[in-house]
Amino acid sequence: MSYTANLASKRLASGLAVLSMCIVFALASAATAIDVCVENYSQCLQTWKSNRLAFLKSNDGYLNLAGLFWLQEGSYSFGGGDSVDLTFPGMSAGVVGHFVLSDEGVRLTVNPGFDVRLNDRPISAVLLRDDTSNRPDVVTYQNYSWTIIRRVNQFAVRLRDANHPALTEFGPIDYYPTNEGLRVAARLHRYVEPRVIRVDTVIEGLEYNPTSPGVVKFMLGDEPFELEAYAAGTELFLVFGDTTNRGRTYPAGRFLYAQAPVSDEEFVLDFNTAHSPPCAYNDFATCPVASPRNRLSIPIEAGERYARSNH
Repeated sequence: MSYTANLASKRLASGLAVLSMCIVFALASAATAIDVCVENYSQCLQTWKSNRLAFLKSNDGYLNLAGLFWLQEGSYSFGGGDSVDLTFPGMSAGVVGHFVLSDEGVRLTVNPGFDVRLNDRPISAVLLRDDTSNRPDVVTYQNYSWTIIRRVNQFAVRLRDANHPALTEFGPIDYYPTNEGLRVAARLHRYVEPRVIRVDTVIEGLEYNPTSPGVVKFMLGDEPFELEAYAAGTELFLVFGDTTNRGRTYPAGRFLYAQAPVSDEEFVLDFNTAHSPPCAYNDFATCPVASPRNRLSIPIEAGERYARSNH
């Protein structure tokens, strides 16, 4: 039962229907809105861009993702070579240990002779806390680290490689020239009650179900537009498409964050901070796509551009 990430993705697409709500906050940590910028907007935007690139290259970023292995009930050997169920790319250590999925969650067992660590302490067996807990466990072995992610009642091993080539090969990020005309005033028109929304993802059959507080309305030139917003902690999270998706920006749409208003006051919607989702950089991420109602009929020539050959 040899697994590859591609096989795991196919199994996920056929068996998983809903994404956990906690993914909203994971996305929010990746690239938030610019803080209040009273003076020198150019400097604020440059700081935002620098912070975004630093996050992508960080331990928690997307560039070091090396595998995503979805589990069904049972035992899975992992390590390097052809004799394991879960092959960690680049590893040649043989069978390092096993993941066992049962009703209690995912238990890790380590074979003798392998220095696998949790919180910098060698371990031989442990029930791993997944990413829905307050303190998910991060296990390390050599240059590899992994966590258990949980999406509804599905579990997966998310693998990272501290020596991933993308960490040194990636960048710089290509942006449109700054357009302060696409840094606009907006208002949140709240629904009577927040709504749970069904949104497709880049994986067929996999849904994302965020909570929407309402619709963000704004003007571009003399024309009114609106985007449905999703709740993301103290921010609004928007997944939008526009006509640049046909060749100049990521095809599935881009992400945008704004500070959530406390009441009905105006706030800044800054398309200069529109950016590609994690799936633009790595095949082991899952991302929502712009819904039909969040696809704008005009080009938004601001924010991050995208070319597959550069990633």
